[in-house]
Amino acid sequence: MVAAPVSALHTERIVSGLDRPDFVTSPPADARLFIVEQAGVVRLWVDGTLLATPFLDIQDLVTSPGGFDERGLLGFAFHPDYAANGYLYVNHTDLSSNTVIARYTVSGDPHEADPNSADVVLTIEQPYSNHNGGMLAFGPDGYLYIGTGDGGSGGDPQNRAQHLESLLGKMLRIDVDAGDPYAIPPDNPFVGDPGARDEIWAYGLRNPWRWSFDRSTSDLWIADVGQNAWEEIDFQSASSTGGENYGWRLMEGMHCYNPPEDCDDGTLTYPIHEYGHMLGRCSISGGYVYRGAAIPALQAAYLFADFCNGEIWSLRYEGGEVVDLTNRTSELDPGGGLSIDNPSSFGQDHEGELYLVDHGEDGAGEVYRILPDEGAVPPEDARDSGLWRSEPAPNPFVEGLVFRLDAERASKARVRLLDLTGRTVGRLAAERDSHGGREFRWDGRRTDGQRVASGVYWLSVESGRANDSVRMIRYVR
Repeated sequence: MVAAPVSALHTERIVSGLDRPDFVTSPPADARLFIVEQAGVVRLWVDGTLLATPFLDIQDLVTSPGGFDERGLLGFAFHPDYAANGYLYVNHTDLSSNTVIARYTVSGDPHEADPNSADVVLTIEQPYSNHNGGMLAFGPDGYLYIGTGDGGSGGDPQNRAQHLESLLGKMLRIDVDAGDPYAIPPDNPFVGDPGARDEIWAYGLRNPWRWSFDRSTSDLWIADVGQNAWEEIDFQSASSTGGENYGWRLMEGMHCYNPPEDCDDGTLTYPIHEYGHMLGRCSISGGYVYRGAAIPALQAAYLFADFCNGEIWSLRYEGGEVVDLTNRTSELDPGGGLSIDNPSSFGQDHEGELYLVDHGEDGAGEVYRILPDEGAVPPEDARDSGLWRSEPAPNPFVEGLVFRLDAERASKARVRLLDLTGRTVGRLAAERDSHGGREFRWDGRRTDGQRVASGVYWLSVESGRANDSVRMIRYVR
């Protein structure tokens, strides 16, 4: 098999035996790592040790039935001035299964928060038990952002994500340093609109489980969990003044959902990337744009994963286009009998280094640290052929795709685009770059010049004793 590019990353397990972990984070300028367990506990990892005493235990206030139920302690954020005021914020479902945003205060012991210090900031009634969103974080502007799901069931039956009178299916933006219990930032996009809630920053989201700000550019990345067919990544530039409609339930990803056609009146903001529910994929777990120092080759790459099949990907967004889409699953496989089966979240420490959270069940949850794999060598079959193939991108594709072949020595390669019958349907153009590699481009057309129909195709690469194929999906937008 033709190998992918030489591995640049690996994972190291730092904590095991957790109860359904779903997030990790650190306060500003603080080397400790705080691990959120869905049942209502925040654990503390200090100097390589998981402390026995929880930092915060609010299990008595949290609905968390266990298994893969979507309720529980879902979000956790430190105030930007935590070192001075000791404030931390949580997002959890209460005993009535409604969403509660509450502020807590650290106790006299820096390793323990005061569980009796709760100050409820916001309560949102949840009509169903699923699609609770969960993430909350302070933006670069100092305001608290809250991601809310559409309220649950399936297909957003009350169309709450599109209704501006509802806080569900939205990104909210509030000022917790003013007002009682909060104030509305005066530049929120719907301030003064009698038909909209002032808290709304953006709308049209189904279940923005995990989202993040780029700590370098302040751009906002939203991974929105799809319905039956498509997972999506939405992007909001730091220059945005808010008010974007990301489409749900009019659209799922880049596809009409309800109504099934003619769903976009030209006002919707499309995702920058989507992927379909094939190969066991079903629920996106958003991550972060890497801005740490330990892995220079990963700079500006956004990492995300699928909770259901465990795949992990990275991409970059440059000039309004997704580039360098790379499947990282194999290189981030911890090996040694360990595995990352249900990546529920990524985490970021105070230095911008990244972590992966494996949800697990019944005490099987784990946290992994992502590290550079400086000693990686090409697999034996790749050294024999001297050839490596990058992942074709985008995949799925609309207009066409691009991938690279790199060779240690002169090597002829046969590259074909095949349909499911094995018939060659595409001709690929190649250009040699300054490093001796070749970049292949395909414009989505058959050998007769006509565009291929929607469906499944195979990219086939053959060189000497090595051969490789990768499945791709073509769709018509």
